[in-house]
Amino acid sequence: MSIRILFLGEIVGKAGIIAIKNGLKALKASHQIDYVVANGEGATYGFGLGANHAMFLQKLGVNVITTGEKTYYKIDMVEHIAKNTHILRPANYPSGNPGRGYRISEIKGLKVAFITLLGNAEFPRTHLANPYIAINALLEKLKPEANLVFLQFHAATTAEKVTMAYHVDGRATAMIGTHTKVLTADARILPRGTAMITDNGRCGSTLSVGGFDPAGEIVRHISQIPSRSQDAWAGIELQGVIVEADEQGKASSIETIRIPIATPPVEEQKKSEENRNV
Repeated sequence: MSIRILFLGEIVGKAGIIAIKNGLKALKASHQIDYVVANGEGATYGFGLGANHAMFLQKLGVNVITTGEKTYYKIDMVEHIAKNTHILRPANYPSGNPGRGYRISEIKGLKVAFITLLGNAEFPRTHLANPYIAINALLEKLKPEANLVFLQFHAATTAEKVTMAYHVDGRATAMIGTHTKVLTADARILPRGTAMITDNGRCGSTLSVGGFDPAGEIVRHISQIPSRSQDAWAGIELQGVIVEADEQGKASSIETIRIPIATPPVEEQKKSEENRNV
């Protein structure tokens, strides 16, 4: 018996949510997906995850929503994440923080654990426990409780994520990198049976700067004046990876996916911007 887990790239803004709304159901059916994990920390206009967007993504078929350094950017998420067991914050946040760092789900009769960790580099607003040490304790704890363990590592550098993949090789079923929002070409299975990819991409506009309108990002880099990033709508895609694994916890395949999504009418785009500014 095998299970197929879909790990969707970071959902960025309204275009990312539309990609999920218009593409996920068909993708699950065509690729025989058993379970869906998505990084949602950019779903609410690119900066954080609001409670309403979290609940909407769950209704659309996302089983587990992971986050990263923007976990608590939206005030209502601080309370909501404490109650919603389907949303994960990095497990290396302080233990008393709202939310949880891992979840165990039953999938086709198997106990499957999902963990999220935050990397060390380039996150000046967070100072968390070392993720490489934290994963050792978590894997030991989960060994008697779960048949398979999937790690989503939200980190800024490729070196961090490749190092983590080798660190957990043979102990985790897969190490899926997130944060840089660019689908990388290094999906593979390591010598001891762990599937990995440096970054599983984004759900949203691909003709953009990380999901945002390029014009505004250019102006900010030239002027150095802070400004609000604006949604981009061109080239919307549903991106991610599908990992297939056996009941022994070993990955048998990892496959990248890129599904084009039709751009919504201009009226719908304008409505999104109006709601953003309320």
